[in-house]
Amino acid sequence: MEEESAMRSTRTYRMGELFAGPGGIAVGAHKALKDPALFRRVAIKHAWANDYDADTVRTYFGAVREYDPSLRRNDVIHADVRKLDIDALSDIDGFAFGFPCNDYSLVGERKGIAGDFGPLYSYGVKVLEAKQPEWFVAENVGGIRSHEETFRQILLELEAAGPGYELTTHLYRFEEYGVPQKRHRVIIVGIRKDLGKRFRVPAPTTPERDDQVTAAEALDGIHPSAPNHEKTRHSPSVVRRLSQIQPGQNAWNADLSEDSRINVKGATLSQIYKRLKPNEPSYTITGSGGGGTSGYHWEEPRALTNRERARLQTFDDHHRFEGGTLSVKKQVGMAVPPKGAQVIFEALFKTLEGIPYDSVPAALSRGGARTRGRNRDS
Repeated sequence: MEEESAMRSTRTYRMGELFAGPGGIAVGAHKALKDPALFRRVAIKHAWANDYDADTVRTYFGAVREYDPSLRRNDVIHADVRKLDIDALSDIDGFAFGFPCNDYSLVGERKGIAGDFGPLYSYGVKVLEAKQPEWFVAENVGGIRSHEETFRQILLELEAAGPGYELTTHLYRFEEYGVPQKRHRVIIVGIRKDLGKRFRVPAPTTPERDDQVTAAEALDGIHPSAPNHEKTRHSPSVVRRLSQIQPGQNAWNADLSEDSRINVKGATLSQIYKRLKPNEPSYTITGSGGGGTSGYHWEEPRALTNRERARLQTFDDHHRFEGGTLSVKKQVGMAVPPKGAQVIFEALFKTLEGIPYDSVPAALSRGGARTRGRNRDS
């Protein structure tokens, strides 16, 4: 069997990325290649990647180069996507883009396609038109579904781009795939129609609550010298407030003393000073927001360190994030969990290679409700 595997020719996919972030998708794609069915059968070479943030570009380059030593510094382009010369980019076989979610998130003004970030998905469409890769993976927040007309428009444009793509769209609950975090994201996988293949949603690996990775398990054993593990120095008032908040509670539903209450009219964001429950996956780690939005330890009255936040996002401890504390917080919170990306890319590459795997019906391909079920198909 080993000789047969060694004799197979390896298919190398040249991959491009827009809105690449700190490497969550790229790292997850490489980790997928460790699956025994894909090992030595599929490989990835990074043709180019783009992000508008300088610290994020530095993080991406350092992290992804560990998996692809041929990656050059100039291959990771620091530029606003609106000023990027897409035609000048090299050809690719695969494409990934986590187009900005700010205007589709359920938190904030929810401007949708009318916002500054809402239309940026169209640059992914431009890449599909210009480069016609065999496949693509696109990611956004679950809240994009509430913008029904815009969501339908995005899907139609992706489907019709270039030679046309067969889409599979699904709301992934990442805690059901081994991620220690209740992070729900819409993932659109497209395969070029002329290939005659259709991606199927991989079956959850940790569907039951008792199977899911808890916050306590995720944060266990971090070495004190791990990068990005500096603790925040809190004021006495913040320490006092956190000491009165029980695991799972936040600043609005805890029984706080008068001097610890937050007196801001109309502000009731549930994650403000919310402490984790040790025996459950974390709530969603975010990248934006000011005081009270960093995620808070269930036992110690403090914010999580960025390394702890990265653990909840399933980044390895050697994945070093570049930049100051707030920059790193943003990078971690905006990233795609590598473990979540890994599961999707394992299924994608198995689809392309004709390898069977367990699957469930896609919930959103035709706008239907979330369904349950399990299939075994290629």
